[in-house]
Amino acid sequence: MERIRDQLRRAHSGDAWHGPSLTELLEDVDADTASARPIAAAHSIRELVLHIVAWQKEATRRVNGEGSDLPPEEDWPHGVDAWTALLKELEASHVRLMETLAELDDSRLDGAVIGTGGTVYHLLHGVVQHNLYHAGQIALLRRAASA
Repeated sequence: MERIRDQLRRAHSGDAWHGPSLTELLEDVDADTASARPIAAAHSIRELVLHIVAWQKEATRRVNGEGSDLPPEEDWPHGVDAWTALLKELEASHVRLMETLAELDDSRLDGAVIGTGGTVYHLLHGVVQHNLYHAGQIALLRRAASA
């Protein structure tokens, strides 16, 4: 659990081997850039952040034994929150997940996640991979927006 929490922290806030973390990529993004579509067929930065928040919340629910089927409207939500409020929600969802995981010990890692066929271990590594995948998209969108 300690190693997984470390990987989640690095992906979220820094000191990651691969490069900039999610919050490092977002720290100087303004609301206009977050909503822009420099790549027409791609999601905006705002949409990606909403999606990351949705899955951090879902992972927290699943680890707590609640629900296991994220409805499509929550998977890619159409939030209208102000950009600064959305960044605060990103941080809050990360903190809630980390607090939940701080209460777990290694014996929970092989436990099943209800309704998914997967384990807690698989879910948590998936969250790290998911967040980094979308962080990479955000990096590309930032580059495209400044081109």
